Amino acid sequence: MATKRVTFRLYPTQAQANKMHYWRKLHCALYNACVEHRKTSYKRFNKSVNYYDQQNCLPEFKEFWTDYKELGSHALQDTVKRVDLAFQRFFKLKSGYPKFKKSRRYKGWTYPCQSGWKALTNGKNGSLKISNLGTIKMREQARDWGKPKTCTILFTQGKWYASITVDCIPSRYQTDVGAIGLDFGTHHAIADSNGNFIENPRFVKVAQSKINKIAKTSRKKRPPQKKVKASRRWRKANKAISKIQSKVARQRQDWQHKVSTEIVSCNSFVATEKLNLKGMTRKSKGKNKRQKSGLNRSLLDVGIGNLKDLIKYKVTEAGGFYIEVPTQKVKPSQTCPNCGHQKKKTLAEREHHCVNCGFHCDRDVAAAMVMLNYARGMERASSDADENTSTGVRKLQASFSVEALETHIERDSGCA
Repeated sequence: MATKRVTFRLYPTQAQANKMHYWRKLHCALYNACVEHRKTSYKRFNKSVNYYDQQNCLPEFKEFWTDYKELGSHALQDTVKRVDLAFQRFFKLKSGYPKFKKSRRYKGWTYPCQSGWKALTNGKNGSLKISNLGTIKMREQARDWGKPKTCTILFTQGKWYASITVDCIPSRYQTDVGAIGLDFGTHHAIADSNGNFIENPRFVKVAQSKINKIAKTSRKKRPPQKKVKASRRWRKANKAISKIQSKVARQRQDWQHKVSTEIVSCNSFVATEKLNLKGMTRKSKGKNKRQKSGLNRSLLDVGIGNLKDLIKYKVTEAGGFYIEVPTQKVKPSQTCPNCGHQKKKTLAEREHHCVNCGFHCDRDVAAAMVMLNYARGMERASSDADENTSTGVRKLQASFSVEALETHIERDSGCA
C-alpha cells in the first residue's frame, strides 16, 4: 500500500467561486492572527504559545467570528498547524521568522481527514462534495486510485484545483527488464549507457522571446519602491508573464513524466550520478557572472533534481533498483569504461578517447557506462557480502576489465 497524490481541476459555479475566495481570505486572516498571537504573547508577556493552546481557542474564536463556523473545524485546525510548522522550521534555523500572508497570495486550505468533503469519483473525472458549499465538477484521470485520505483546495493562476491523497496499490509494469546508466547535462538532457541521447527541450529559452516582447516597453517596469502602487499596464504585463511561466512549468513537468516513464518501462536497474545541485546552481561571486547565470538557467530548465526523483520512485514502484553513484569517488567523466584508466578532461572535450586502450565514444555516454559498471559491481558485492566478503570485493573489481584490475594491483603494490 502506498500514498499517492492526485490533482484534479475544479470547475465551480460563479457563486461557488465567490464563496471559495471568501473562505480563502478567512483562512489567510486566521493564519495571520495566529502569527500575531504568538508574536505578541512572547514579546509582551514572555510566554510561548504552542499549537494546542491556539487549537483550544478555536471554539471561542468561532463563537465571536461566526463566519468561520461553516469552514469546518478540521480545516481550521490545519491552518493553525501550518503556523506551528512555520515556527518549527524557524527554530530549527531552516527558514526565516514567519511573516504575515497576503490574501491574494494565500493559495488555499486543507482538509486533513475525511470529514468536511467527499470525492465522488473512481479516479477519472467526477465531482467533489464540500460541506456548506455543494458539489463541484472536477476533471482528471488518476493512474492508481484507492481510498481518499486528505484534500487540499488550491487557487493558482486563476484556476481552482483539488489535490487529493489516496492510499492505493501502485501498478506499474515493465515491457523489458534491462540495466541502464544515465548521465545528466545541459548539452544533452540525458545520455544513457546504450549510446542514446534525450535532447534538452529548452522550454525557458523558447518562452524568453515572448517574455521579452511583453516587458520591453519602459512603461511596464517594476515600481521603484515596494509601497508604491504598480501601474495598471505593469500589472497586466506581469500577469501575462506569469501565465507564460506557468505554461513552461507544466510543459517541463509533462516532459519529465514522459521521459521517466519511457526509461523505467524498459529498465529495472537504473544507475545515475549523485549530484550537488544546490552547489552547482549557486550564484557566482567572482567574474563571469553572466556565463554562470546562463549555466544555472540551463540546469534549472532541465529540472535534473525532479527528473531523478521521478525515475527513482517509478523504478522502485515497479520493483526495480535505483543506485546513485558517488561522482567524487568514481569520477565517471574522467574514467574509461573499457579499461578504467583515468585522465582529466576539460568541459570543451565532448569526445572520450582513451590513450591507454584506444576506446572512443561520446563523453557523456562513457560516463553513463562507467556508472552502470560501478553500480553493477556494488549490487553484486552487496548480494555476496553475507556469504564471503572477499568474493564481494573481487566482484566489485570485476566491473572493470582485467587490464584495469592489473593496473590497480600494480598501483597498490607500488604504494605498499
